[in-house]
Amino acid sequence: MHSQSLTEDIDRLLGSEAAFSREEFALRQAKAQAAVLASGHEALVVTGPETIYWLTGRQTAGYFAFQALVLPADGEVTLLVRQLELFGTIANTWLSDIVAYQDGESPVEALVALLRRKHIRRPAIELGGWFLAPRLAGEIAASLGFSDLPDGSALLPPLRMTKSPAELDAVRAAARYAEAGMIAAIEACSDKADENGIAAAMLNAATLAGSEAMAMEPLVSSGPRSGLPHMTWRRRQLQSGDPVFLELAGSHARYHAALMRAVWIGTPPDEAQRMMDCSLRALEAALAAIRPGVPCAEPHNAAQAVIDDAGYTAAFRKRIGYSMGVAFAPDWGEGSILSLFSDVSRPIEAGMVFHLPATLRSYGCWTVGASETVIVSEHGAEPLSSLPRQLTIR
Repeated sequence: MHSQSLTEDIDRLLGSEAAFSREEFALRQAKAQAAVLASGHEALVVTGPETIYWLTGRQTAGYFAFQALVLPADGEVTLLVRQLELFGTIANTWLSDIVAYQDGESPVEALVALLRRKHIRRPAIELGGWFLAPRLAGEIAASLGFSDLPDGSALLPPLRMTKSPAELDAVRAAARYAEAGMIAAIEACSDKADENGIAAAMLNAATLAGSEAMAMEPLVSSGPRSGLPHMTWRRRQLQSGDPVFLELAGSHARYHAALMRAVWIGTPPDEAQRMMDCSLRALEAALAAIRPGVPCAEPHNAAQAVIDDAGYTAAFRKRIGYSMGVAFAPDWGEGSILSLFSDVSRPIEAGMVFHLPATLRSYGCWTVGASETVIVSEHGAEPLSSLPRQLTIR
């Protein structure tokens, strides 16, 4: 009776929380297995939560616990998870082969046993992510009888660069949530408002619009701290003459779209306005350069030329954009997969998604600029926000 009840639970739960259809994931897995086969490896052990999610739909706040997807060049894929995560994994995937290890059991031993059951002797392993410690990777290799295992980190990222129609729908939804959050944040900016209130308004509006948990917290900073990268709210009260930096990414089915705007409480200094105008020209130049077939360096070079001509080279010194898609904390972007930056020769393709933050900084004073998340179409860049880009004066 217990066994029958468990089977019924599994049948009822299977795929009930899946973000995409069984067919969508089957297509991704087929492409991934073809890449493994072409590489000459017998299998790839996938450890990054983003790649595991992209292949299976597996998602949880508990991805801090070891998990691994065994992706053979041919045959059934198998996912190894912590026992506590088993039924959640059944619910948000379509997988028929899920193996669980118990708390107190070595996940390395569980993985090695799984590989031996599948007659996989020396797989490649995804070593490049944040969630596989070098010590753990060494233990896996040693348990299989090798000093190390081949690094397969580069096999699957190219497959994630161009999004399917279902993925693009998710990105568009995320962009709507981000825009709702940004509108609310801008409206909350005023003399005597505080950063926490602005952040609360931003998060509330984005969440009410539909956003799920974001892979990185929004960025809300004011005054001199707004001139430092990646700072966020710390209870500071706004005053007349303050710059305010606002950036967030909405999230739909783990797909993210980011948006950044700048606000000034009162009249900005002439230099800040000149930098703002330059950043907008640079963003326009980058957007105009995006089209299928051109290298990823071209939009960056177009923006950099505008910035250099205006004499603000030292206020930039970064890439103009990076890929967007699946994201888990600590990062909302796919910048480790693809950048719009100098010397990146990878051709842009229709279906790619990029976030372009065109920011100029007077360090320790202010940051000005705007950003867009865009989908690349056959005709060029399609910005996903209609929010005005100019510096908002409050």
